[in-house]
Amino acid sequence: MDYKKAGVDIEAGYKAVSLMKEHIASTMRPEVLTDIGGFSGAFSMKKFVGMEEPTLVSGTDGVGTKLKIAFLLDKHNTIGIDCVAMCVNDIACAGGEPLFFLDYVACGKNEPEKIAKIVSGVAEGCRQSGAALIGGETAEMPGFYPVDEYDLAGFSVGIVDKKDMITGKELVPGDVLVGMASSGIHSNGYSLVRQVFSMNTEALNRTYESLSGTLGETLLTPTKIYVKALRAIKDAGVKIKACSHITGGGFYENIPRMLKDGTHAVIEKGSFAIPPIFGMLAKDGNVSEEAMYNTYNMGVGMITAVDKSAVDETVAAIRSAGEVPYVLGEIVDGEKGITIK
Repeated sequence: MDYKKAGVDIEAGYKAVSLMKEHIASTMRPEVLTDIGGFSGAFSMKKFVGMEEPTLVSGTDGVGTKLKIAFLLDKHNTIGIDCVAMCVNDIACAGGEPLFFLDYVACGKNEPEKIAKIVSGVAEGCRQSGAALIGGETAEMPGFYPVDEYDLAGFSVGIVDKKDMITGKELVPGDVLVGMASSGIHSNGYSLVRQVFSMNTEALNRTYESLSGTLGETLLTPTKIYVKALRAIKDAGVKIKACSHITGGGFYENIPRMLKDGTHAVIEKGSFAIPPIFGMLAKDGNVSEEAMYNTYNMGVGMITAVDKSAVDETVAAIRSAGEVPYVLGEIVDGEKGITIK
């Protein structure tokens, strides 16, 4: 008996690392001090000594049951973008610049080519956000995961000068909510998705005119990364007073997180485009409108609050970063919460 007979192939692990190295190399920043293969990743902070009060911001998350669709379609090269997005968007939401990222893949069987595809997606997410992929872990866990399944999670660290943190403390009635379009469902609510739609390859490969592609392609569309758009707003000289990443819990859970006591968000329903997949999901699953807004982003992945005098500059900055802006509504006096009308 040996480790390989027990289900853990060390040689496959070595091959996976070899195959992923080129993807990892494409994410490197000058501050990275270590090579892949060491026991830890090191990152120099010398560049940031000019900050008054440099503050680290961190985020960790996984992809969730969206992975089940990747398994069914045997498509693994974009799911890593979702993993990075869920972490770095949270960091950017606090005003931070993502610095580096580490991933964790746990699988039933280490197939080096598949692992490399997963990491290629992680690397793409890192390139989009400017974060270096400085380390990670691939854990082969026979008997714990099915041989053809895996889980994917990650952890990111960013930095912001404390005075530039987005906290919501300066939010006042009259401030305007400016959002950014999502790419679709992103990475939340897939347990409901998998109950509404048939989870087999025939159903997932069916083309729908309203979706401009197959159901599977639509459901696997990667989560938007908003790091560059939020940086563009800052570079335009606009102060973001509050910010919310619209993830699990949708509008009703996430928008109140950006509010301070005594402020209330009012969202105008017709102010943004709702992607067709949400209408299809609501109809086929008989999901109420309230439940949809309490689960999904409904087409808006990130929301900022800015002074009403800065709306035009904010909209222009978002467009300059390649994202679609929406002027969604405003902040009013009232109990912390949200009204969609």
